[in-house]
Amino acid sequence: MNKKDPIFSLIKKEQKRQAKTLMLIPSENYASEAVRRAVGSCLSHKYAEGYPGKRYYQGNEIIDEIENLAINRAKKLFGVPHVNVQPHSGSPANAAVYFGLLEPGDKIMGMALSSGGHLTHGHPKITFSGKYFQSIQYSVDNNDLLDYNAISQLAKKHRPKIIVCGTTAYPRKIDFAKFSEIADDIDAFLMADIAHIVGLVIAGVHPSPVSYAHIVTTTTHKTLRGPRGAMIMVTKKGLAKDPDLAQKIDKAVFPGLQGGPHEHTIAGIAVALAEAATPAFKKYGKQIVKNAEVLATELTSGGFRLVTGGTDNHLMLIDLRKQAIGGKEAAVALEKAGLIVNANSIPHDPAPPMRPSGIRLGTPAVTTRGMKEPEMKKIAGRIREVLANPNDKQKLQAICQQVKKLCQKFPI
Repeated sequence: MNKKDPIFSLIKKEQKRQAKTLMLIPSENYASEAVRRAVGSCLSHKYAEGYPGKRYYQGNEIIDEIENLAINRAKKLFGVPHVNVQPHSGSPANAAVYFGLLEPGDKIMGMALSSGGHLTHGHPKITFSGKYFQSIQYSVDNNDLLDYNAISQLAKKHRPKIIVCGTTAYPRKIDFAKFSEIADDIDAFLMADIAHIVGLVIAGVHPSPVSYAHIVTTTTHKTLRGPRGAMIMVTKKGLAKDPDLAQKIDKAVFPGLQGGPHEHTIAGIAVALAEAATPAFKKYGKQIVKNAEVLATELTSGGFRLVTGGTDNHLMLIDLRKQAIGGKEAAVALEKAGLIVNANSIPHDPAPPMRPSGIRLGTPAVTTRGMKEPEMKKIAGRIREVLANPNDKQKLQAICQQVKKLCQKFPI
């Protein structure tokens, strides 16, 4: 290793930044040292196009064992008959499901980005999901909640081949049973994207979609605390609807969308799945929700309006219109104080996406650091102080020092 290479000094700088700031972006987390060791291992050297037992390159005997271990751990943890661990991230995983089951121009139905859905759930025109397929988008109601009757009516009207249930900025539980009824009523596939809530599902603090959906996709970082990768799971219900479903999805991943899988990432996924199967992880998942509830209550009592009035899961959205401050301005001020959130649109947002009216924050990463309810009260207090004085440089610096001291008490 060339220690003079500036990349390594930059990595150290980023390590220090993470150590002295509070990561409150709900899609970010800290992987364990064991996960990082696997991802940084010699496995990054190996091409392994194909699947275990059916590779196109030689030298994959041990690689097959590693990938099978990841697959079997996922199957056991989620109670599913088939898992593909090769997608490089969540978006390719969702794309593989669409390309495996649909033809260009077929209809998909998903949650609108403006209501808390994901780009790959059919956002029109600028994404593959809205460009190559007919996109039907459902939204939240005037209370910012999913209206299952309205979703059912929309499904009956347009009869999509796939209905996607999953969110990136929705602070309430998803009723997978109701989505299942809607999909079954029109003989559509139901795909549950649990990228954000996968750790909560494992911990039993959010309902599991496995009994209701035909396909379940998820990323492997976020609340799972693994590396940046993804998985596609086919359920018993999915195989009952289409016995060839697993093969169709596998072919869509490879050779349809990807070449060689990242086996170093897959090894990291295997490690994360083993960690997620422990009682300690379930305790962690429960604490995420407890922390989120306290943080939401404190923010509400501090005068902030939270979308839907609170949270059932790991995240919350703050509507900042009452404070007369934009989401981007708020996120920048909070970063200067060592509090890392992201600007985010709120449902029915009158402001453009690049200058939204809200911020999104959550508790997975601070919970990984060992923080609990008392620390959530402190964090809420610091957020109130920052957003009351977003342009006061001295105030922000003083709060930043307070945040550093809190981080020192709870090291990564």
